[in-house]
Amino acid sequence: MAKLTVIGSSSMDLVVTAPKRPSKGETILGESFKTVPGGKGANQAVAASRLGAEVYMIGCVGDDAFGKAILENFKKNHVLTTYVEPVTGMESGTAHITLAEGDNSIIVVKGANNYVTPEFVEKALDVIRESDIVLIQQEIPEETVEYVSEKCHQFGVPLLLNPAPARPIRKEVIEKAAYLTPNELETSILFDKKNLHESLIEYPNKVFITEGKNGVRFHNGEKEIVVPSYPVEALDTTGAGDTFNAAFAVALAEGKSFEESIRFANRAASLSVTKFGAQGGMPTRKEVEESM
Repeated sequence: MAKLTVIGSSSMDLVVTAPKRPSKGETILGESFKTVPGGKGANQAVAASRLGAEVYMIGCVGDDAFGKAILENFKKNHVLTTYVEPVTGMESGTAHITLAEGDNSIIVVKGANNYVTPEFVEKALDVIRESDIVLIQQEIPEETVEYVSEKCHQFGVPLLLNPAPARPIRKEVIEKAAYLTPNELETSILFDKKNLHESLIEYPNKVFITEGKNGVRFHNGEKEIVVPSYPVEALDTTGAGDTFNAAFAVALAEGKSFEESIRFANRAASLSVTKFGAQGGMPTRKEVEESM
């Protein structure tokens, strides 16, 4: 069984569906409203667990009703929560999501996720050291991402850095990460002085650019490769990237090749968008394998 550790955000998603996005100053009538567990870190932990990995989550929640619901959701999905702690007097993180016109728009409020500091992560160094792979994202403090990249490099543990939400990352962090999985926008921010193809050539078998329905692009050291996605009728694209990252990490930890891992992750991500909610459509291992 693959052993993964996810360091990142745990939030509650507040999801509105509407026929369109309102213009500035405009009020429109929505179609539905739901609250569902989310946060990029939590999404990746749940997705990896459903795909058969042993998963530790490292993160913080608020001491509110949302925090209790997030912890219960972890337990229901068999994610180990030894290193998930409530922060006294702080609200849980939230993501305010609008689903309209076949896509999503998201505003994230970090809340307790700001307390996922290097000092907090330090409590879990033994778990990190024993992991097959560690996943991290950017809804937590920047210094924590840098700290974890240094520790994983020191321990010889592969780090998969999903650079979302987009922000510049120091070259030293990029160098120490084993894998980066930006989308096209995030790629332009990370490597703003190079075009996409030059970035891939500079980091062969490290940078994997997710291009939605067009698939995933990377350079294998000899040539540029695009692994196609699987066409589906999308209901909700929220969490598709998190599903991809989790599935990619699980496959890599199990010893699959890059192309095999990407195909597995693309299949999992394509299934995830066919149901509502970031975690609502995340498939089980059986569902992915039967659909490939």
